[in-house]
Amino acid sequence: MSAERDFALPDLGEGLTESELIDWRVAVGDTVELNQIVADVETAKAVVELPSPVAGVVTALHAEPGQTVEVGASLMTFRVGGSDAPEPAASDDEQAAEAASAAEPEAPAPEAPAKREPNLVGYGAAADASHPKRKARRVPSVPAASAAEPTAAAASTTTLERPRPAERPRSTPPVRKLAHDLGVDLEALDGSGERGLITRADVEQAASARPAPAAPSGASAPADDRVTRTPVRGVRKHTAEAMVRSAFTAPHATEFLTVDVTASTELLDELRDDRATAGHRVTMLAMAAKATCIALARTPELNSRWDDEAHEIVQHHYVNLGIAVATERGLLVPNVRDAEGMSLLELADAIGDLAATARDGRTPPADLTGGTMSITNIGVFGIDAGTPILNPGEAAILATGAVRRMPWEHRGEVALRDVMTLSLSFDHRLVDGAQASRFLADVGAILRQPGRALTM
Repeated sequence: MSAERDFALPDLGEGLTESELIDWRVAVGDTVELNQIVADVETAKAVVELPSPVAGVVTALHAEPGQTVEVGASLMTFRVGGSDAPEPAASDDEQAAEAASAAEPEAPAPEAPAKREPNLVGYGAAADASHPKRKARRVPSVPAASAAEPTAAAASTTTLERPRPAERPRSTPPVRKLAHDLGVDLEALDGSGERGLITRADVEQAASARPAPAAPSGASAPADDRVTRTPVRGVRKHTAEAMVRSAFTAPHATEFLTVDVTASTELLDELRDDRATAGHRVTMLAMAAKATCIALARTPELNSRWDDEAHEIVQHHYVNLGIAVATERGLLVPNVRDAEGMSLLELADAIGDLAATARDGRTPPADLTGGTMSITNIGVFGIDAGTPILNPGEAAILATGAVRRMPWEHRGEVALRDVMTLSLSFDHRLVDGAQASRFLADVGAILRQPGRALTM
């Protein structure tokens, strides 16, 4: 015996109440296996692949790409158990009997106790006996008959099934979302990437190549053509809400320190030329991250958070170091967990992996929460200094500026040196000016003379 089974949008473990459906990986009529990826959804922080909680046949899809779905709402329906083969077409007598019985109320079938099925991204909402399940939408077997031809549909004895889709075009979830937003059909594209991967450039080129719709004769272009409206959702919505909450909750203060980092740049050159470290991409950001971990051990007030409900200051004895990453979907801040115990090379590898994963839209939701302090590298954009806004729940954020070759006092003379500016924003409820100054001075001292780390 087969049975209908709804798949509700699961709780993705971020405390979020909704997600946007980016794309379906399956269609009605497809047979899926347990844990097969069936859809891509975008939360406020990341694109997540949803695996199927059961093996069965897809009988209904309850949302369209671009639609926002609440956690616990029915996302799709499966037919599970029994044979996966399509059901035979009903005869004329059977169709007539079914039509007659449709007018009578159906006796509710006994339901099994609510059970939560595990999947790769969390547990879906448990079935609630007090609320009826949403019925799967039926797809008509044949086109609906007109009033003038009442017997056309009844004369058909075959079922028209939706054709099985061809192999899915190879692309990443962010590229599929971009294609959906721009109205580009991925099926019609040939990917220019490795092994035929469809890239962002392919989608943008296809969108720009489409002819603009012709305006009616004598009509002028509508005023809306002069602006572009983009719905605020996903990462952009989450970032905006977090920044407003932080800016108007925590009293921000910012300090600056310009440092001669020539010794650090020379050390980086040596590491790049050393065969023993050739497989590690050590950057000034990694150096600043290591210096930050050392300085936090000496000034732990910057590694804390304000608990407004308990009226307490919570000090962390570990460092989950957030690294701000600019992506196509907006700003993400994944964090390196337990960074205080990592070597410089381990930090460099972890930062590189986090950045690559974030830009590909593959950051696990767990890596986007639980940070204790953050670093943002504005120097990569050629900027020297700024006043970064704190991540909510963190006491400080350090911005590293561009490294510039410029005249600088060195050993009593003026010489060309590598110089960088550090900007530290902090929550003045948690951190006093003296504590922030000591922390910033320690980071600057390590970058000025990396060997000083051995004395701290």
